[in-house]
Amino acid sequence: MEGALSKWTNVMKGWQYRWFVLDDNAGLFSYYTSREKMRRGVRRGCVRLKGALVGIDDEDDSTFTVTVDNKTFHFQAKDSEERERWIRALEDTVLRHNQLARRAASQGLRKAGQPVRMEDFERKLAETDCYLQLLIDQNQSLVEQLEAEGAEEEEGAECRVVVDRVTDMVETVKHAIVLLQIAKNASCPVEGEGTVARGVGGQGGEEEGGARSEAEEGLEDVLETCSVGSAREPASPAMARTAAQKQLSANLKNPSTIPAVSYSSSDDDEDDFFDAQDDVSSRGAMAGGGEGPTLAEEAEVSPLTPSEVDWDALYDQDEDEAELDMKNNGSVITHLLSQVRIGMDLTRIVLPTFILERRSLLEMYADFFVHPTIFTDIATKQTPEERMVQVLKWYLSSFSASRKGNNAKKPYNPIIGEMFRCWWSLPPAPAPAAPQRPGPVPWVRTSDVVFLAEQVSHHPPISAFYVECPDRRISFNGHIHTKSSFLGMSIAAHMLGEGRVRLQDSGEEYVVTFPSGYCRSILTTPWVELGGKCDIACPQTGYRAEVEFKCKQFWGTEQNMVVAQVYSQESKKAVVKVEGEWNGRLTAKWATGRAETFLDVTQLKKQAKLVRPVAEQEKFESRRLWREVTAGLKANRIEEATEAKCGLEQRQREEAKARKEAGAKWECRMFSSVGETWQFKQPLGS
Repeated sequence: MEGALSKWTNVMKGWQYRWFVLDDNAGLFSYYTSREKMRRGVRRGCVRLKGALVGIDDEDDSTFTVTVDNKTFHFQAKDSEERERWIRALEDTVLRHNQLARRAASQGLRKAGQPVRMEDFERKLAETDCYLQLLIDQNQSLVEQLEAEGAEEEEGAECRVVVDRVTDMVETVKHAIVLLQIAKNASCPVEGEGTVARGVGGQGGEEEGGARSEAEEGLEDVLETCSVGSAREPASPAMARTAAQKQLSANLKNPSTIPAVSYSSSDDDEDDFFDAQDDVSSRGAMAGGGEGPTLAEEAEVSPLTPSEVDWDALYDQDEDEAELDMKNNGSVITHLLSQVRIGMDLTRIVLPTFILERRSLLEMYADFFVHPTIFTDIATKQTPEERMVQVLKWYLSSFSASRKGNNAKKPYNPIIGEMFRCWWSLPPAPAPAAPQRPGPVPWVRTSDVVFLAEQVSHHPPISAFYVECPDRRISFNGHIHTKSSFLGMSIAAHMLGEGRVRLQDSGEEYVVTFPSGYCRSILTTPWVELGGKCDIACPQTGYRAEVEFKCKQFWGTEQNMVVAQVYSQESKKAVVKVEGEWNGRLTAKWATGRAETFLDVTQLKKQAKLVRPVAEQEKFESRRLWREVTAGLKANRIEEATEAKCGLEQRQREEAKARKEAGAKWECRMFSSVGETWQFKQPLGS
């Protein structure tokens, strides 16, 4: 159950709006400063419900209290009916966990007298995954060092033996993580009571006083031994316990981890209580936890016909998709994971339809330019330094728009020859010195920003895209080769390639590279972050920028952090340093000592892209090509969407086979290959 309530705080001396989540399995009543923070896992505090006492005030029909761990927490609902719903749910959870505690004590499920909890198991898996990523990174650094130093034959052979052994070990641990996840799903279904009560395959121990099941004993062994050390400094069990304690005290990503005591991030939960003066309204509580759609349903669904669907309404800009919950589709995911191995390229893996976002990857790339004036303002700056800083501002503003909240769904893999075209309308610019030629899209004005993308290769998958604004004499040409790999509890999507911002009047080019995307917690509720070092460089002026997207540390709380520094050709000291959250507020500190807000993404209003109606689009344009898949997903007709998706993929395979047999080569329509890059055939200024 989740919803909005008000909580009394003695820091502000009043009621504060909070978003509450009642986790019945974990026995936790957690709260967040907003629903968005809840989705990101930034928990403000929580109340342990085992042994708690829920109280009400007969003279007030909207407030109630929870007393536990020598603290009293005060809450206020919208009305008596809403308070009654929360109280009933809280009391049921308290009663259930009190009974579980007594049952666990009588059965002696663990040596210390505590039940074996799934939260402990998941925490250990997360800890294992963290150490494993460190090991992978260090092994990769060793490989790069060997290549750079060109070690002698004997020394190189010894180092390569180490690399091979580490690679084998990583492979083994990755398979172990997958097997542990499968065993967990088999022994503890989602509907279970939060403790290990059944063995693998559903064979449980005796109800009262019986022997413990093999799954319980095996899980306890895992909890004690599954920490994996890094290559540089192996982790002892004591170190692992210390890391786990730091994770609990810092209130990290796993909101279901049960802390030692109830807590709040601010010291606002004293027993003193004062009547509220403000009438704080809140939305009603909502019941959650509904089952998601399955991939195979026996009921037949009639296919959608063009007369039944408003294809253009499928792409309403203001509508957010529901977040993905892998727990409701665990059997599909574990079957998928059982077929992959460490580092495996996932490009060729056919993913289940329910994890797809309702748009093509080509359309997602258009979101890099949803703030078109920030992009076109590059051409208006007077000095090379100002232009480089503006390029950095556009670059940092371009990533948050492609993510709808913390949605971790995957856009459609474009098929070869697929295109996407859109534009953003801008007011006319001052009259240029010379008349501008019409843009590549005939129905768009020369003052508008136009975006064109084409899937130029399928193996490997490469997307090329081009942007221009003729009146402002600025263009962008880029290509991205997506390479996904399996990392155990995460999936990495590396965006290999580059983009070039071209300014016609100054003759400058700004070459940019792209960060990698990581989908974390793929077996529970996936969330996305960016990571890696990127560069922006202008060969003509010598200005450059170093940008580092920082992944969330296992023992830290900061998330979505980015640091960027701009350098001139003459100075080794940064002209300006920018840091903050790439999806939030960024601050700039100049070499002169001046500090200011560089960019606040939350305050930027995305300009909606304009797209021709689906009925007027060409056969291979994205929205027309994927319309039946999109309609099936939006209407929750998963079988129908899957069938349409498989039909497109099968047609692509058949056409590729026919070309191979005929000895024909695929010819791209808008882009041509130049060395290792892809260039638009009719760029601005040609």
